[in-house]
Amino acid sequence: MKKKSKATDCVHAGKFIDPITKGMVTPIYPSTSYDYINTEIQAYPRYFNTPNQKVVSEKLAILEHGETAMVLSSGMAAISTVLFALLRNGDHAIFQKDLYGGTYHAILVEMEKFGISYSFVDINNENSILEEFKSNTRLIYCETPSNPLMKLTDLKMVSAIAKDSNIASVVDNTFASPINQNPIDFGCDVVIHSGTKYLGGHSDICCGAIISSHELMKLFWGTAIHFGGSLNAETCSLLERSLKTLALRVEKQSQNALEISKYLEKNTLIKKVNYPGLPSHPQYDLAMNQMSGYGGMLSFELNANINEVDKFLENLKIFHTAMSLGGVDSIISTPAKTSHSKMTARQREEAGISDKLLRASIGIEDSRDLIEDIDQALSRIKVLV
Repeated sequence: MKKKSKATDCVHAGKFIDPITKGMVTPIYPSTSYDYINTEIQAYPRYFNTPNQKVVSEKLAILEHGETAMVLSSGMAAISTVLFALLRNGDHAIFQKDLYGGTYHAILVEMEKFGISYSFVDINNENSILEEFKSNTRLIYCETPSNPLMKLTDLKMVSAIAKDSNIASVVDNTFASPINQNPIDFGCDVVIHSGTKYLGGHSDICCGAIISSHELMKLFWGTAIHFGGSLNAETCSLLERSLKTLALRVEKQSQNALEISKYLEKNTLIKKVNYPGLPSHPQYDLAMNQMSGYGGMLSFELNANINEVDKFLENLKIFHTAMSLGGVDSIISTPAKTSHSKMTARQREEAGISDKLLRASIGIEDSRDLIEDIDQALSRIKVLV
């Protein structure tokens, strides 16, 4: 049988049919205690092997072209598990310098406590990576597209460097989703998701995921059971529901984001638009080579002669001013006040994150309505001459 499409895998991969009722939806197994006699596997929620956990894990592994997967209680639980499973006291790690603020802050606060050193690099400059390599370097970590400037990482290049040095390459694939990008296809070892975003897709669950080989997952499992970031059956069931529509949602969100980006790029009140699907994006060719779609995330910076950033946000009628992203509703936020607020003003400036930068998570609404909403909000703010 030929390989199935992602849309089909979203619906059918990992499907569990209850042997008694034969229902189409996986039953919710809320039990925290299971029989251990005459069973191959001793099921326990903290061991990530209960029926609902296994169903969504198998679906995610297939969607990301990995051997196996694990679902956890949050994206940061997934990130922390991977980092502390792969790194030990005395090790060194290389991180992309423009990371999600939560990841960046965790590195700054936690790594040195455990005697782990690190370097932040320009992840697309091979020399920048190699210059920071040490004899104790154990992993390279990146996210692509990046949050919030939508910079891309050349996955083939990063994975090749990692393989040549016999270390792990880890990719946060949250913004792209398994629909638009599969880092494992480019030789990367580990894929991480904040499932709260596109995997969940409805702004109503918090979860994370790790996808990798069976060999690496043994390491992650050993660390994860000690950290206790397990996901309950009810949330797993909601995640399974959401994954069934992932392809439909992401395709619509990507289409909307491209149309809105084109509108913003032509608007004289906008200084810059960051979206990998625009030919003006400096890594447009890379986006075409390693992404099958450009995603629902974009960011744009208001012109210097606009001081009323909050006023613009208040004028929006359809977009929600909220944190997080990836839901069916369009959301807009100021990274300096939300996702990257834990960075200092100087760190944000060095990263290119100004106070007038806005990050938009485009939903599944009609793109014309969303463009009209932005247009009317812009028309109601003062422009300094």
